[in-house]
Amino acid sequence: MGRCRGRRCRRLAPRAAKQIRALGRTLSLAALLAGALFWNFAYAAQQPDQKPAAPAQASAPAPTSGQTPAQPDGNPPPPSNNNIKVRVNVVNVPVSVIGKNGVPVIDMTKDEFQVFEDGRQQAIKYFFYGSRPPLRIGLILDTSNSARRHLQFEKDAAQEFIFQMLQGRSSKNQIFLQTFDATSSILQDFTNDPEALNDKIMDMKAGGGKALYDAIYTACKEKMLNLGPPSESRRVLVVVSNGLDAQSQHTLEEALSMAHKAETVVYTLDNTGFGYENPGDVILKEMADATGGAALFPRENGPGTDLGTGYLSHGQIGETSQNKGLGASTGIYTAERLEKLADSMEAIGRELAEQYNIGYTPMNDKMDGTYRSIRVIALRKGVEVRAKAGYFAIEQQGPPASGNTIAP
Repeated sequence: MGRCRGRRCRRLAPRAAKQIRALGRTLSLAALLAGALFWNFAYAAQQPDQKPAAPAQASAPAPTSGQTPAQPDGNPPPPSNNNIKVRVNVVNVPVSVIGKNGVPVIDMTKDEFQVFEDGRQQAIKYFFYGSRPPLRIGLILDTSNSARRHLQFEKDAAQEFIFQMLQGRSSKNQIFLQTFDATSSILQDFTNDPEALNDKIMDMKAGGGKALYDAIYTACKEKMLNLGPPSESRRVLVVVSNGLDAQSQHTLEEALSMAHKAETVVYTLDNTGFGYENPGDVILKEMADATGGAALFPRENGPGTDLGTGYLSHGQIGETSQNKGLGASTGIYTAERLEKLADSMEAIGRELAEQYNIGYTPMNDKMDGTYRSIRVIALRKGVEVRAKAGYFAIEQQGPPASGNTIAP
């Protein structure tokens, strides 16, 4: 093209400049639009497609232990019920009521009971008779030298008691077997199989020494404390002994403190022969009274005078009688035929099978770990009440126990 010269070029110059400036503005706007479209497409490419979201979640790996699965809405998940500390809203108290004839009283009503915690009366929230928590029983038998002569009768009484409480392998109750002499040994762990328990009973042999307090301490610490919330079971020790201790590493106070901590009721049976004084009677009664159980003394029942009954006792007939000549003064015949021991065990079984359950919400709701004493009073005259002595106000781990949601 030729060069523009003269006046005509001077007239065209302003018009060309305007066109160039307009073209520049058009190109700048196009560049801006192109850039915006580019970033929009780039941002969209980075976002997940919303339509296949459900399959993506279904194929996601399961969270490992300790991780919390993500929620679809992005909100934090609700807290898990596992390992949550919950307050014990209801204190459950198994209660036995015994009449004058020693037979359980089973026609009591809620209005005939009063419950006190640390001296303050509590409002009874639940009361029922029938579907009670299952029993967890520790059967502790004396195999020391002092029990050698009547060990067979301890075995017979224990076997009858086991069949009475378990009533076949379908029973919800469970029993463990423990013996003591110089040391204590758990021969059979908790089971509802009477044959397994009886096999261990038949193999029992007497040894030396006597460590009664250690046996109770060990049973409560190693067995009863590991049963879970106390509201889910009724915890009982049945101890056959003369109450004397010679070699325990723990004191009586320590044994009773551990029973309180495990919320375990102790029933004691004296295995001393008829007609003999036993200084251990005081200990046996203290153990039972302190834990809400009962102390039974079979020898206090009037024995007969016939050798066949096995109830000959020292001094019962007189020193010139055949009683002395047969050696009853040594306790041989008395020990060998101590049939009342089985009767006492049967009485404990009846009592445990006919218990009430009382539940209350404590007025002091602080879970401060302190021990709270419990006293249950029956307003009916002529009856005796037995109940656990108290509990420790400790928060429980896990979901509320089934015993806290019982129906009134």
